[in-house]
Amino acid sequence: MGLARPYGWRAMVVALAAVLVTACGGSAPASDPNLWLEELDSPRVQAWVTGENEKTLGVLEQDSRYAGNLSQALELGSAPDRLPTPTFVDGMIGNFWQDTDHRRGIWRETTATDYESPQPHWRTVLDLDALAAAEGRDWVWKGIDCSPATRTRCLVQLSDGGEDAVTIREFDRATGQFVAGGFELERGKQYATWVDDDTLLVSREWQAGEKTASGYPYIVKRVQRGQRLDQAVEVARGEPSDGLGTVALRLDGAAGRRLTLVVRRPSFYEARVTLVDGTRTAAVALPDKADIEGMVGDRVLISLRTEWTSGATTFPSGSLVALNADDLAADPGNLLPAPVWSPGPQDALRQVVTTHDRVVVTSLSDVRGRAAIFTPQPGGTWSAAPVPVPDLMTVDAVDADSRGDTAYLSVTSLVTPTTLWRLDADDGRFDPVKSAPARFDSSRFVVEQLKATSSDGTQVPYFIVRAADMRYDGTNPTILWGYGGFGSSALQPYSGVLGRLWLERGGVYVIANIRGGGEYGPSWHEAARKTQRQKAFDDFAAVGRDLMDRRITAPRHLGIQGGSNGGLLMGVEFTQHPEMWNAVNIQIPLLDMVRYEQIAAGASWVGEYGTVADEAEAEFLESISPYAQVRSGVRYPEPFIWTSTRDDRVGPQHARKFAARLAELGVPYLFYEPTQGGHGGGTTIDEQARTSALEYTYFQRRLMPG
Repeated sequence: MGLARPYGWRAMVVALAAVLVTACGGSAPASDPNLWLEELDSPRVQAWVTGENEKTLGVLEQDSRYAGNLSQALELGSAPDRLPTPTFVDGMIGNFWQDTDHRRGIWRETTATDYESPQPHWRTVLDLDALAAAEGRDWVWKGIDCSPATRTRCLVQLSDGGEDAVTIREFDRATGQFVAGGFELERGKQYATWVDDDTLLVSREWQAGEKTASGYPYIVKRVQRGQRLDQAVEVARGEPSDGLGTVALRLDGAAGRRLTLVVRRPSFYEARVTLVDGTRTAAVALPDKADIEGMVGDRVLISLRTEWTSGATTFPSGSLVALNADDLAADPGNLLPAPVWSPGPQDALRQVVTTHDRVVVTSLSDVRGRAAIFTPQPGGTWSAAPVPVPDLMTVDAVDADSRGDTAYLSVTSLVTPTTLWRLDADDGRFDPVKSAPARFDSSRFVVEQLKATSSDGTQVPYFIVRAADMRYDGTNPTILWGYGGFGSSALQPYSGVLGRLWLERGGVYVIANIRGGGEYGPSWHEAARKTQRQKAFDDFAAVGRDLMDRRITAPRHLGIQGGSNGGLLMGVEFTQHPEMWNAVNIQIPLLDMVRYEQIAAGASWVGEYGTVADEAEAEFLESISPYAQVRSGVRYPEPFIWTSTRDDRVGPQHARKFAARLAELGVPYLFYEPTQGGHGGGTTIDEQARTSALEYTYFQRRLMPG
């Protein structure tokens, strides 16, 4: 469907940043001795990182358990019987695959019927290893989007080393070659959407400095085949002060019905939508906090992050509603939504995918996966049919055939290998198609959903996987994982690495569903946004205490883990409750919350964290910032902090500066920064396995001594 969601002139941005830092309490260069570590890749920073890596690898890789951990992680990561994730492409099934022969990966295709056979006969369409070798580039796959007309011409996105910035090239699926003289957009944080086979809508940094403070493009132009980029015609623009970018998206319905829209994001959660119809543009009267989910037939699907009152009807926050596409095109300022899915008090909308004439919705009910099929009816109403998914599972919509009736859902849990199910949206049949093999003996373990009581009395759910015969004596080595931000729900994954390197060795694993996430819809997220964020930190600590109160573990045996926003959570728990944990795994983190707006894409997250430009928010940010709050004379557990030089989203600067601050205070720590990987960590099986081996060796050293 081609939905693009991205997550200023340079002089103006730099000047504004300097004013904010000076006037609003941000750390000025003179007051921050580690400011030099914000240099991305200077020789002195490289030397510092190399020295830190050598020290850390000298500890973890020399541990007697590391080699075995790495061997098992590599075996699991490259297992040939892994489940290939399907993507519908013009009646075919596409899949991006990595293994020992294809470290960078291949894009391959087969028929839908063959895909569901035990041993599909794949045709390699693009070999990324061969391309990288031929061009001498560190190419990482970032996705493919095909033209809605022929479906053979596609835009392939390639990243250098895993960063968010991409190079976009036109590729012909039929010939397996890049198109000579075709569309090509050089590296940048950019987004391209097909209008037709010969036209794109592109948002990028057209001239130096034409990007927001967080590095995203805010000008959309129409690019015709054969046209130079400097001849592109502007269609829409946001503002340099916007938190995120301005991008185009295409919606395709039945009988060739199509809408082209431009979405401007003044902040992370606000969206201003414009209809583009030839040379005509018109504002679409949607609420600011609403997301476009797709189109089926003549209905445009909208999810709501806030209440929306239209006429005499109020649609609750967290709902899915539909608009008539023809009415929207004719009069975008006068919208008449109809309800599709509405949440109950413990419900949350998760995913929306569309077949030719139906909508498949996945949701949560008390953090348990649910799914349903919705069919449009005459008069703008919808009928609903629940899908009989197993209980206490994670249910994900993998993809749907927009030209047919099939959708694929995955069902898994902490102890249940992922099974892919085929859903026939026409007759409701729901059948298992493929299952990943078990990677450990799950019969020994049970999964429970428990609840802890937070500091304000809120009941906070969490999932725990443990041995069925576990002793409640407070000695069980336990890893507690959390995220708690951006409305993202923390659900149950199945991981062979977790099973082999932790559970089978006597470990317990816990996932905390704290506020700030989306487990109970937008209100669960809003409860811990900006200056209310301490609630998320208190929720996480409450889960830790509950594990101790139940005699599952104790501080000596309890470790915590989280990445990105979860890395901030780890840093806060490290500084606020150092006595509660004996291991803290801080992954690709935000840690300097006073200067986070000045680092990488940080300015885009003001809607989540607040800004130093606001006095009250600045005071709160400093009060919780791990970099500002770590103190001398406090006994801290030795943390393992890791990041990536190629992370252009959060940026490695946070982790570096925090490690340097610990060094100043004489606090023991481990720090690791590979040069490749981007914000998601390793981009190849080898990189991912190495990071996993380092992490579990760290936890075993701290929580399973001897």
